[in-house]
Amino acid sequence: MLKARFTRHRYQLHTHPTYVVALITQGCERVRIGNETVVAPTGTVLLVNPEIWHDGEAGAEQGWGYRTFYPSASLMGAIAAELGQDRAPLFSQAIVDDADLVQAVAAAHQSSTSGDVTSAETSMLIALRKLILRHGDWGGRRREAVESFGSKNRLRVYEQLIEDRLTSDLDLQRLAEAAGVTRFQVIRDFKKVLGLTPAAFIRDRRLRRADLLIRQGSNLADAAFAAGFSDQSHLSRTFRAAHGMTPGMFRRAGTLPSSSAAD
Repeated sequence: MLKARFTRHRYQLHTHPTYVVALITQGCERVRIGNETVVAPTGTVLLVNPEIWHDGEAGAEQGWGYRTFYPSASLMGAIAAELGQDRAPLFSQAIVDDADLVQAVAAAHQSSTSGDVTSAETSMLIALRKLILRHGDWGGRRREAVESFGSKNRLRVYEQLIEDRLTSDLDLQRLAEAAGVTRFQVIRDFKKVLGLTPAAFIRDRRLRRADLLIRQGSNLADAAFAAGFSDQSHLSRTFRAAHGMTPGMFRRAGTLPSSSAAD
């Protein structure tokens, strides 16, 4: 969970393995989600499905404040199973204007700081159940760009190479050779399937690796090296641009129980 207020900070494009459920409590946030840009004002809930590229910046002069949950796909799937569904939902609407849901999400986030574990768990499950019941979509609609068969298959090759060689120099030529295409085709494939550059994808995967290592207890210098960053400062700059806080702040928060950040 995260509680934050920003006026000048701008998130770079990034992904989460989890859902994002963000209650906007002040101002408004402008967010690119996949190929769509939306504006979330105060009193609405912003929703991002797992693995979907998104950024975030102030949508008004006063910036924005929010309280955010990052529920895992397994948790959402378990709640959905109790409701008779065979898989976790997707959310077709990025912005939800639902007063009852807003109240439930606010209560759950507030309860998380109370010290009463049972009450916090109960409030959270009530909020997520209400979210899934009212706004879950099992029709399979997604926000990704239309994908051609060849580009999608080559993207799997690029992804595997990047995961295997995160600490190496990863340039367009190496990606092109792995898929048997030109460097220009690599750029087109990433743009067609994900709507971003190969460099942005590599940066995101390095951040994901560093995030995992920090959660597991690695010191920041070791996490930076093992994730392919040139040094700890490089990791810190990139981490803050994507997450709104430094790796040190993230670690001190206890790897995402209730934490706060401001610009």
